[in-house]
Formats: sequence, structure tokens, C-alpha cells
Amino acid sequence: MRSLLVACVALSLAACDSGSVPPPGQEPLRPSSPDPVADTVLLSATGLNAGPEAFYFAAGKNEVETALTGLLGQATSTAENDECGAGAMEFTDFAGGLTINFQNGTLVGWNWRLPQDGDMPATADISAIGDVQLGTSRDEAESVTGFSTIAESTLGEEFALGDRMGGFFDAEVVSMLYSGTQCFFR
Repeated sequence: MRSLLVACVALSLAACDSGSVPPPGQEPLRPSSPDPVADTVLLSATGLNAGPEAFYFAAGKNEVETALTGLLGQATSTAENDECGAGAMEFTDFAGGLTINFQNGTLVGWNWRLPQDGDMPATADISAIGDVQLGTSRDEAESVTGFSTIAESTLGEEFALGDRMGGFFDAEVVSMLYSGTQCFFR
């Protein structure tokens, strides 16, 4: 009987697997240094870090916005679009050109663009994991392992970095990076 109880507990724990969300303690978003910089937003193909806090896609909207507000200040704007190809989405914009995408109250994507007229400067450092950042030259980006152009894009000079991140060129430099679910109209 005891063996049956142990087997049931093991099966119920296995059924609680969250799929693609890494378990607590497994933190692939961390930079290579052992102490993450407390005042940095670090963007990755699986989510983002806001200082020492890691948020994977599927994290709660309130937690993500609270952590980013602590580093970047109050959101500069919010919006909703019910007509996105992936379904209704909400967007929260922060200083520094960072937009966070949500669906049904959970983090599903981000995009980060070069500053435009009227943008507030970031109050914390924002960067993406890897060698490609905003402002990286086309030649440098094209030399990165996993780079490929998206030839059929109707949105401009679009590229992929592996199968989970992408971006755009403008004037021969990287002008936007993104990951996760987006509301791009192609």
C-alpha cells in the first residue's frame, strides 16, 4: 500500500510540470557573472530579468510591471489591441524604448527599439543577452551564429537570431530586437 501511495505522489508531482517554463532555481536568463547587476534590465529569448528577478514568458503581469517600474520608473503608456493575429494583447511601454507584451494577464513577449523623438531616456541599463544590441552594425549582426535574414518580411529589413529572437535593421544598424508573441501586422 505504501508503494502505491509513493507512486501516486510521484505521478501527481510529475503532472504539475509547467512545460516550457523552467523550474525554480534554474535561471538561464542570468548573465555569466555570478552577481547580476541590480539596475539592469536583461532581455532574452525566454523572458527578461529586472535586476535580480527573472521573469519567463508566462509570468504574471503585475509582478513584471512592478519589477520594471522599480528600475525604469512608471510606464510611459499602455495600450490594448483586440485585433492581433495571436489574439487580444496588452502593451506596457517603459522609458528606453522597451515594450512588454501581455495576454490574459501573463508575459508573452517584449520588443526594444532605438529611442524616437519624445522618448524618455531609460533610468537603468537595458540590454539583450548575446552579441547583438540596439545600434549593432549590420556587418556585426550578420556575423553572429544563428543570424538569418527574413526575406519575405513585409515589415522592413527583418532578421532572426536563432529561432526565438528577431529584429530589424534601419540605416545599417539594429533598430529593434524582439522575442515572444508580437502584434506585427504582416
